[in-house]
Amino acid sequence: MELTSHQFKSVSSAKLKDVKLQKALYKAKDGFVVPRAKVVADLDNFEEIRQAAADVRDHGLAHLDVYLEEWEKQAQAAGTIVHWAESYEELNALVVKIAQDNQVKKIIKSKSMVGEETGLNQYVEGHGIEVKETDLGEYIIQQAGEHPSHIIAPATHKSKDDVADLFAEKHQRPRLDDAEKLTHEAREILRPHFLDADMGITGANFMIAETGSTVIVTNEGNGRMTTTMPRVHVAISSIEKCIPTLDDFALMMRLLPRSATGQVISNYVSMTTGPKRAKDNDGPVEFHVIILDVGRTRVLGSDLREALRCIRCGACMNHCPVYQNVGGHAYGWVYPGPIGSVLTPAYNGIENAIDLPNAATLCNQCGVVCPVKIPLPDLMRKLREKQYERNLKSSAEKWSLRLWAYLALRPKLYSIVTRIMARVGKLLGGDSRRINHMLFGGKDWTRHRDLPAPRGRTFRDIYLNRNKTTNR
Repeated sequence: MELTSHQFKSVSSAKLKDVKLQKALYKAKDGFVVPRAKVVADLDNFEEIRQAAADVRDHGLAHLDVYLEEWEKQAQAAGTIVHWAESYEELNALVVKIAQDNQVKKIIKSKSMVGEETGLNQYVEGHGIEVKETDLGEYIIQQAGEHPSHIIAPATHKSKDDVADLFAEKHQRPRLDDAEKLTHEAREILRPHFLDADMGITGANFMIAETGSTVIVTNEGNGRMTTTMPRVHVAISSIEKCIPTLDDFALMMRLLPRSATGQVISNYVSMTTGPKRAKDNDGPVEFHVIILDVGRTRVLGSDLREALRCIRCGACMNHCPVYQNVGGHAYGWVYPGPIGSVLTPAYNGIENAIDLPNAATLCNQCGVVCPVKIPLPDLMRKLREKQYERNLKSSAEKWSLRLWAYLALRPKLYSIVTRIMARVGKLLGGDSRRINHMLFGGKDWTRHRDLPAPRGRTFRDIYLNRNKTTNR
C-alpha cells in the first residue's frame, strides 16, 4: 500500500469538512464504544486479565525466536508448508508462485491487514489471477477501489446509501435501501466464487507455537469457507502474531472480541493445523503459511517493542478523539488511529510519517482501553523525542520548545512571564471571555475554535492567595 502519511494535515482538514464522513464516524462511535463498555463491565477481573495478556505478549516477544522455531516444527509435522518472507515483494512473489504451481485462476480472500501492507491483491491481479475479497466490509472496499479505514470494520466510513449506490452500479441490479437486503445481495454475488475458487487466502490473528496452528477470528462465515473449500489455502501472517500455548490463546479470546466489537465471543473461531487428512470431510489439500518480517525485528530490538503486543482489536481508534473526527484514511497507511501513529513511523521511518506521533491529544483513552496495555501515549512521546533528536521538527517548534525550557528552568522568570500572559489573555478575551484570534503559533488553533480567555491570574497566584479569598 502506498504511504501517504506525509499528507496527514491536508487530508484530515478535508475529512473534517466531509459531512457524510462525519455522520458515518459519529454513528460508528456508538456502535463500538457502548457495547465494549457493557461487556467489560460484566468482568469483575478485567484489569487482571489485561495484565495477564500483556505479560503473555511480553514473554512471547522476549522469546520470539524460540516460539517461532517451535511453531514451525509443529506446523511442518502437521503437513504445513512454511515460508519466510523478509520483504513485501518476497511475500507477494511467493503467493503468485504457489498459485501458478497449482494452476490457480481464481482466489477468494478473507480479511488480512498484512495483505494490505504488501498490496497483495494488486500484485496478484497483475499476474492475471482473479482475487475476490469475501469479508463484507473488504468486498465493499474492493468494489469501491479504496483501502480500509479501520482494522476490523474496513468500510466504517461509508453509509448505507453509499453502499446501496455502489452495489447498484457494480452489480447492475435495482438499488436497494435495506441493509439486510444489501447483505443478501452481496452473499448472492459472492457465493459462486466460493464454489469455483482454486485458492483461499487468509490472515492470522494468532499463530500457536504449541500446536503449529494458525487462527482467524471472524463474525462472518466467509473466513471458514475460505479456509476449507478451496484445494489450496495460504495463510499470511507476521512474526509478532506468535503466542506460546492454547491456554494463552484462550486468554486472548477473553479480550479480543470484547475490545473489538463488544461481543463476549466472536461468531467464528477457525483454527487450522495442517492440510486435510484422510478422514477429514473438508479442508485444503495443500496448506501454506507465509510469515513476514518487514520492520518487526527492528522494532522488537527498539524502545517501541511494546507496540508489537497489539492484537489488532481496534479499540484504541474507536476511543480516540482524533480518529473519531478524521477517520482512518487521513493516517495514510494500513494502520490508523493511535496504534497506527506508532506502527507507521516504526515500520516506514519517522521521516515518512512526521505528523502521526503528533496526531494525538495524549488523553490516554487509547492506553486505558488497550486489552494488552500498550502505553500508546508514551510510545508517541518517544517518537516525538526521536523527531527532535534527528532534527525533524520545524524551526518554529524547536525554538518554541527551547524558549519554554529556558523559562521552565528559571522559576522566578517563568512566574513573571506567565503572570503577564494571563493578564494579556484576559484583555484579549474582552467581555466575551473568549479569544477568537491568536497570532504566530496559535493562529491555526483559533481558526476553527475559540480559546477560553484566562481570568487574569495564574493558578499559582490563585493558589497562594486562597486563604485571603476564603476569608472575604
